[in-house]
Amino acid sequence: MTILSDFDRRSVAALLALAVAAFCYVTVETVPVGLLSEIAADLDVSPSQVGLLVTGYSVTVAVLTLPLVKLVGNVPRRPLLLGLMAVLVAATALSAAAPTYELLFAARVATALSQAVFWGIVAPVAAGMFPAHVRGRVMAVVFTGGSIGPMLGVPAGTWLGQAANWQTTFLAFSGLGLLALLTLVTALPAKPIRNEHAGRGTTPDARQYTLVLVTSTLAVGGFFAAFTYTSTFVTAVAGISAALLGPLLLARGLADFGGIAAGGALSDRNQRLAVALPVGVLLAALLAMFAFGTNPWAAAATIILTGLAMGALIPALQNRVMEFAPGSTDTASAGNSIAFNIGIALGSSLGGLTLTHAGPRSIALTGAALALAALATAASMKATARVEAEAEPVADRANVSES
Repeated sequence: MTILSDFDRRSVAALLALAVAAFCYVTVETVPVGLLSEIAADLDVSPSQVGLLVTGYSVTVAVLTLPLVKLVGNVPRRPLLLGLMAVLVAATALSAAAPTYELLFAARVATALSQAVFWGIVAPVAAGMFPAHVRGRVMAVVFTGGSIGPMLGVPAGTWLGQAANWQTTFLAFSGLGLLALLTLVTALPAKPIRNEHAGRGTTPDARQYTLVLVTSTLAVGGFFAAFTYTSTFVTAVAGISAALLGPLLLARGLADFGGIAAGGALSDRNQRLAVALPVGVLLAALLAMFAFGTNPWAAAATIILTGLAMGALIPALQNRVMEFAPGSTDTASAGNSIAFNIGIALGSSLGGLTLTHAGPRSIALTGAALALAALATAASMKATARVEAEAEPVADRANVSES
């Protein structure tokens, strides 16, 4: 991404540190899934109790994101973000040292509380370090960190926990979080150093913002209706060996990664198309998954294509949030995070009902129905003018580099 060479090194370093922080948060949230047996055996609890470590974490984030972001609305962003990262580092280290299940659960709730605020403020903070015309690509860098958490972080954490112990996994991510924290201490500015566009919506519009949230909920719901039950679909419908599920999900994750880069670049050129196009691709992929899913190659291709679509959609939706936020972009971003989590719950529950009453092949059709509704709301959003790069005085550039 060209923004990494076009701007001062401190801003780029801070942006990459925020991406690492997003990676740590997402990985720490879900890594117990890969270490169920190790944690259960060590703490003498059932695997279902270990599963609650993930459920309790996600519920905490979904329920408390908006009230916490409003609570800290007047706190300066630099000390707030550094404090959140300190909580991540300390609470993850405490998770590794926890001698009991109860203490581990409490440490993860503390991490979840910091994550709830982090997702509300990270996009405006990152965007504020760069001009508005590259905001889509900036969002792509930040959300790439979150995207590769499930793709690389969880498998790596699982391997490390199995090779050593589960405590080592948590210590490793605490150390990585500390590295991000130290980078932010030296590189993160006290306030947006280029412009103040990131604090409020570029063209505030409550109706358009609502359409963004509805699109986010429906599209994410459509994806998770099928993705949640991928293993059942590929084995029962496509006839793919369970041993190939891991490589298939890795390929889907790589497509997700590529989609984020493409979505960020397109979002800086045409925000409306950047949302509608990946939703349309998601719809087409899910319809093809239903129609041709009995063919192993077709099923694999459509699953990978859903990853590409969702990867491209995530930074595009966040850029539209920054565009239409009717008030503070912190609060608006928190609303989008909640919409995303509602979409996960909606999609997985409807997919589960479909699986029970109509069979595994029909989960793709349920996902397609939600994606079709998302395409309708995405298409109804208004187009906005592309933000052009503005000439920056040489003196100003020197001041930025020295700040």
